[in-house]
Amino acid sequence: MAAEMPPQPHAVCLPYPAQGHIAPMLNVAKLLHARGFHVTFVNSEYNHARLVRTRGAAAMAGGAGFRFATIPDGMQAPSSGEDDDVTQDIPSLCKSTTETCLGPFRRLLAELNAAGDRPPVTCVVSDLIMGFSMDAAKELGLPYVQLWTASTVSYLGYRHYRLLIDRGIAPLKDMNQLTDGYLDMPVEDVPGLRSMRLRDFPTFIRTTDLDEFMVRYAIKETERAAGATAVILNSFGDLEGEAVEAMEPLLGDGNGKPKVYTVGPLSLLAPRSTSSTIGSLSLWKEQEECLQWLQGKEPASVVYVNFGSIVVMTNEQLVEFAWGLANSGHHFMWVIRPDLVRGDSAVLPPEFLMETAGRRLMASWCPQQEVLDHPAVGAFLTHSGWNSTLESMCGGVPVISWPFFGDQQTNCRYQCKEWGVGMEIDNNVQRDAVTGLIAELMDGEKGKQMRKRAEEWQEKAIMAAKPGGSSHRNFDELVRDVLLPKTGDSAHGVTRD
Repeated sequence: MAAEMPPQPHAVCLPYPAQGHIAPMLNVAKLLHARGFHVTFVNSEYNHARLVRTRGAAAMAGGAGFRFATIPDGMQAPSSGEDDDVTQDIPSLCKSTTETCLGPFRRLLAELNAAGDRPPVTCVVSDLIMGFSMDAAKELGLPYVQLWTASTVSYLGYRHYRLLIDRGIAPLKDMNQLTDGYLDMPVEDVPGLRSMRLRDFPTFIRTTDLDEFMVRYAIKETERAAGATAVILNSFGDLEGEAVEAMEPLLGDGNGKPKVYTVGPLSLLAPRSTSSTIGSLSLWKEQEECLQWLQGKEPASVVYVNFGSIVVMTNEQLVEFAWGLANSGHHFMWVIRPDLVRGDSAVLPPEFLMETAGRRLMASWCPQQEVLDHPAVGAFLTHSGWNSTLESMCGGVPVISWPFFGDQQTNCRYQCKEWGVGMEIDNNVQRDAVTGLIAELMDGEKGKQMRKRAEEWQEKAIMAAKPGGSSHRNFDELVRDVLLPKTGDSAHGVTRD
């Protein structure tokens, strides 16, 4: 009797519904698709509508073996007249997905398994902070893999919130401790972390009330990861090996402990040349003229400025950054999202625009990795989100870091103190400080050392992601040992060879 052909594996990929989480999950989905998986990529209805506006309905229709699906995020829809093209409030979105999304996700899996035009679902790859989906996957007996989209050091920062509480370091006694130097307290003996101060831990712990939702949420979601079949990290061993070793024992008792796989940088590992149906999933329209503007500029002569998809600032802070850039004398490219300034539109002084005419490009969004890969870019003024942190390393570009919230403070600490690629700017931004740091990074001795270090990390990242490299091998192992159906496995009533 002829051997039965194994059915095609089918991965359902569920990102947290924010730009910085969608991008790395899309790269995981592309990698699985390239290895023969049917992929269903699940966006929130709100973000799917945004993607249709930026990319067109045809691109979001999917392609052969790659489909898009949606679930509601439970958030109230924008009322008439409100902008429906902005980043949603993160704490509200975390609460809403946790409380409302399990039912819709469960129904989606049932619909996918009932559909006759695609193979049954064989595994779920979920964002680690969409941990509610673990229940739905386990009900069907499916392998359940979580993607942690931030740095490994920030996972440890969140996970060790309990340690800060047990030592009496948190909560704050009163909000004056935010500004009286208390946050500069060194926090020693934190497994897997080095040279940490209280201010370097993810920011939700800066509270007087440990019952605040984001504190409980951070602890719950990071601890719940122990129930996953495996956890994958958008990082690589040379960069975060020590933190990965500290993370592994936290994820179980040694018996059912999930395996931790470093598979980054995902932007290097994922196939570049794919059909347009699974190109980028940018929630804002990318302006290709950014790359044209860089052409012909001297090597390492341009300062690139982008504070990511979530950071908001006051118009006063925006103006300080503007004059800091103007007074530096360098060419610069500045990405200003429509919703970058808190509760208002960005208003730049006419004098600034006159002063910098001919040496600036202002854009609303751009293809960031391609910009950072361009030889004309010499420095990156960033919020130190993890995608931006990795992309700057992949481009060999040193940074000036202005962390805003969450894990960005932890990433900034490591960029400046452990990885040797950056300098931090004070939260109370002043134009003279901006100008001084740009001068040091672009022309100073310290800047040369940081550029050299960034280029060394670039080389290590490329080595990890190429065939035979550690991240490439890890992804192959993940697919073979965890995600491919095993012989005789009959989850949800489907025999899989």
